[in-house]
Amino acid sequence: MNAETISRVPVALTIAGSDSGGGAGIQADLRTFAFHCVHGTSAITCVTAQNTLGVARVDAMAPEAVAAQIQAVVEDIGVQAAKTGMLLNQAIIATVAQQVEALEINNLVVDPVMVSRTGAQLIDDDAIKTLLQQLIPLAAIITPNRYEAQILSGLPINTLDDMRAAAQVIHRNLKAKAVLVKGGGMQGNARGVDIWFDGQHLETLTTKRVDTKNTHGTGCTLSAAIASNLAKGQNLYQAVTQAKEYVTTALTYSLNIGQGQGPVGHFFPLLQNDGYRGVGV
Repeated sequence: MNAETISRVPVALTIAGSDSGGGAGIQADLRTFAFHCVHGTSAITCVTAQNTLGVARVDAMAPEAVAAQIQAVVEDIGVQAAKTGMLLNQAIIATVAQQVEALEINNLVVDPVMVSRTGAQLIDDDAIKTLLQQLIPLAAIITPNRYEAQILSGLPINTLDDMRAAAQVIHRNLKAKAVLVKGGGMQGNARGVDIWFDGQHLETLTTKRVDTKNTHGTGCTLSAAIASNLAKGQNLYQAVTQAKEYVTTALTYSLNIGQGQGPVGHFFPLLQNDGYRGVGV
């Protein structure tokens, strides 16, 4: 059964981890879907105990439980687009890839969560290998950050030209339809600049820079916004550029909560209506 054929209302599926602090993961994805007027569904891969200061505990779901969640959504509701976030381990990654292929889930956005924007590796080498070999080839677009792009391309990345070279190598070697190398972790004039490559067009995507420490969940939010736009019928490039604009505004209205790094303001129109100016305004 084709995953796109059931629902007449745009539906997106997030396959990712739960963030108890509400800033990233499933929670950020569902808020992003709702903002875009897309019905959000979910398959939880792991449960984290975390807040603005960091992650205290991670518990993985059984791969069979992840598969059952995906099947339950697709076989009854159907999805027009899906995104993956933290998949945590090799068994879960392999299971997700099998389900995506078997259920014919198209418009797949893969946020290859392997390394944090500070450079800390989040999954082991076997999991990374499975991600590269089994899941990424099924993607319509992948959205690696600087350090993930280094792993995927085998190239050092320190400049915008490095990002451009990496995007082209990743596209050629990993067979995704499009690559978006994110510059949120870059320095200088490359900070916040993303590089798009789809095999024909190499584009440098810029928006205004937002000076805020509260950036938790930006990667999840961007990939969820891309999936939302794809579910609504936009083409890949349009989906990406509009998603980037959404994230920039959400950063402008990021939330100064907790003692550490707060999240972006996914629901910024409500904040605007309530008189909240945002830390980046």
